[in-house]
Amino acid sequence: MTDTFIHPSAIVDPSARIGAGAQLWVNVQVREQAAIGRNCILSKDVYVDHGVTIGDNCKIQNSVSVYHGVTIEDDVFVGPNACFTNDRVPRAFNKDWVVSPTMVRRGASIGANATIVCGITIGEFAMVAAGSVVTRDVEPFALVIGNPARMVGYVDESGTRKDRQS
Repeated sequence: MTDTFIHPSAIVDPSARIGAGAQLWVNVQVREQAAIGRNCILSKDVYVDHGVTIGDNCKIQNSVSVYHGVTIEDDVFVGPNACFTNDRVPRAFNKDWVVSPTMVRRGASIGANATIVCGITIGEFAMVAAGSVVTRDVEPFALVIGNPARMVGYVDESGTRKDRQS
């Protein structure tokens, strides 16, 4: 697939870069200087803030907000209603506001309704369970659950748990 699809209701800033084969669906908004990789799917109501980078072959499901300061590498899955924050001390007005960068490494998977607090790294192929609130770094291949998210085991590249006997 080489054709890019942008739904007529999507709003894409002219300075945004959209990779070949990307699909941007109903009510997606991609702001200025954002970069969306090849063969990505951004589902209904996804918001991508200015300067965000999303790698190749990512799937970002309905109603996900990806705020300024977030970098998502290749082959990442983000479930519906997940949210990335970008401010550790949010206030309506803060003259000293500083973005706290967040990195989601290659192959990671973030479940539905997860909240990713800014300033952390989610490691390669890590899996964040649905509804988790991630407040600190997640090591590669780790499975984290809960609020706050805690590590309960490991997964392989396909997401299969590796800490239990079959």
